[in-house]
Amino acid sequence: MTNFHLPPFLNSGDKIGLVATARAIDEPIVKNAEDAIRQAGFEAQRGKHLLDRHFIFSARDEDRIKDINTFIADPNIKAIICCKGGYGTARIIDHLDVDKLRDNPKWICGFSDVTMIHLHLVAHGIASIHSIMPSLFHQEGAKQSVDTLFSCLKGTYPQLQSDTHPLQRRGMAEGVLIGGNLSLLVNSLGTPSEPDFADKILFIEEVDEYLYHIDRMMVQLKRKGILAKLAGLVVGDFSGMKDNPDPFGMNVADIIHSHCLDYNFPIAFGMPIGHEPLNLAVISGAYSRLEVSDEGGMLVQRPHPAQI
Repeated sequence: MTNFHLPPFLNSGDKIGLVATARAIDEPIVKNAEDAIRQAGFEAQRGKHLLDRHFIFSARDEDRIKDINTFIADPNIKAIICCKGGYGTARIIDHLDVDKLRDNPKWICGFSDVTMIHLHLVAHGIASIHSIMPSLFHQEGAKQSVDTLFSCLKGTYPQLQSDTHPLQRRGMAEGVLIGGNLSLLVNSLGTPSEPDFADKILFIEEVDEYLYHIDRMMVQLKRKGILAKLAGLVVGDFSGMKDNPDPFGMNVADIIHSHCLDYNFPIAFGMPIGHEPLNLAVISGAYSRLEVSDEGGMLVQRPHPAQI
């Protein structure tokens, strides 16, 4: 398997940097994040430009990337949490200091638009944490998601379960887990952020998309040969899906299932990953085992001798 770099897990009192790589955020979100970080036993440090605002973005491109690269280079910062998604991470991703991150490894956490960071790091053999972000910490029902983020940072490997689904495909797969938001995944193709999908367990989630867009993206994954390479597929939440006046005719599960009929890998539907309050942390780039049975899906991550 690919030798992914897993950063060290955190100890009590370690510092966590807060950045915003995409949309602008407000002071209450930051204060709430700082409170949560302290309650988890860590210290929080704000990026210099965290509360700047440049149009819809949290700051100018050069300032957003400066914040995250400054924390990457700072040996006192042991993890970086991205505060909000939206749009903007792709604009700065090519300037992420991956070489420095290899020399000074630390966890980068977030989801949604931050998927671009996860994919970019996977493409360079570096693990990260796909997790809820501070902009959603306050949601009713999100406490478990926040708890799994900090548990993961402390060294607890994730274990997720999903209920049985009529379109699931039973079986077992082992491999490195990669993925995230489907739109960002498709946007990464043909760029330096495109990961190697061979023998990987792919997880996908989405929000506020039209059903025909989901179909178009699944067509892209199939046409590029990505689906044919997978060891397994984990389908998270597809929230707020939209349809046209002329109905597309299939729901999300039908669409995904239809494009996977030519392959034999196991498929789990309804894993608690995505744009819902229950968005449990998983390690992008960690060795994983996916089992799908009549009872549903089980995704278990654990250390692997080949990972450092």
